[in-house]
Amino acid sequence: METLQETPKLLTPFSQELAQELLQIYGSPLYVYDGEILNQTISHITNSFHYPLTRFYFASVTNGNIALLKIFKNAGWGLHANTPGDIYLGLNADFEPAEIVHSGSNLSREEMELVLNWGVKTLNLDSISQLRLLCEVLSSHPQEKLKIGLRLNVSEDSRIGVSIADFDEAIAIAKDADLKISGLHFYRGTGTNATSAFTDAIDWVLDIGQNLPDWQYLDFGGGFGYPYHHQGAAFDWELFGNELSNRISNLGKNINLIIEPGRAAVAGCGTLLAKVVSVKWQGEKQVIGVDSTVANISVPAVHGGYREIVSWKNSISENYLSDVCGNTTYSRDYLGKNCQFPALEIGDIIAILDVGAYGYAMSSHFLHRPKPAEVFLENGTHHLIRKREDYSILLNNQIV
Repeated sequence: METLQETPKLLTPFSQELAQELLQIYGSPLYVYDGEILNQTISHITNSFHYPLTRFYFASVTNGNIALLKIFKNAGWGLHANTPGDIYLGLNADFEPAEIVHSGSNLSREEMELVLNWGVKTLNLDSISQLRLLCEVLSSHPQEKLKIGLRLNVSEDSRIGVSIADFDEAIAIAKDADLKISGLHFYRGTGTNATSAFTDAIDWVLDIGQNLPDWQYLDFGGGFGYPYHHQGAAFDWELFGNELSNRISNLGKNINLIIEPGRAAVAGCGTLLAKVVSVKWQGEKQVIGVDSTVANISVPAVHGGYREIVSWKNSISENYLSDVCGNTTYSRDYLGKNCQFPALEIGDIIAILDVGAYGYAMSSHFLHRPKPAEVFLENGTHHLIRKREDYSILLNNQIV
């Protein structure tokens, strides 16, 4: 397993005084989202595309906090949903059904009916069987002005999407139900930082789209990465936006372009604050115990384990090889391994950076720890956007 941190980032996300104030008011541990960083990121991504028929849809699988979803809506973005739960949150964040694109996988009949009853009109389907199910549901629940797309299977190693060989069958099934396949959805994969993985696929994807007789929109993913290693490769939005804009502009037809950033849009604005509650030494290694747990950051096996961790301890003395450990007895409850920190003390504060995506969204009650609160920073002020859980949450829905 990859260590969570090897080289510390020198800059803290905000002042020590603010960190102390936030923890004093809202408690520890605490998710903190910086509105200035979030809005700058949204603006940077949006301005990287000059193709006029482009619209952005935030992939809310990465963060479903209503307050943050409203920021994307106010920026003119739509919502990209992977599940009915994503749609439910989007509707409660005041997105109109027409502003939501659903790219799901393996929906049951009841879920398919629910999505349609909520009024969502754009659906990218993952398989021929899901297309058949949609047609069956529509036979008893007719809908108007649906936009149906196919998720493109990019390789035999991927479980996502319809193979090109099955496109003709899909078109025929849709035609029999008086539907048209008007969209193509390209999903490169989770968290890809290599810009070339997307730019190299542009011509291939555009060629495939032109084989759809009723092609109206291209949903070009999905899967854009974020540089958790701050010294590592970062996705180049300007390069990608320029190349895709140029090539789709030369098609000779007006194709609506959908871009659905998730992690890339929200990861960098989030910080998880925690307090040091224990310090011990194992030889020359410092073992720092904090009041949070690995259950409050994304699952390493799914979305990577590395996060940069910093402290406000300003020391001109020696740094020590350090592990940052969570407050459970789980043997792998390391928030950071092999970090470099000065000698810390009980009450010191650490900050785990870049947790805006798949932080709270993938947090759990593992070992029965309630989840932290969430706070939003904006224009020099802060306010609560999700309450801290207490132990009563562990009894929810239990029958005793």
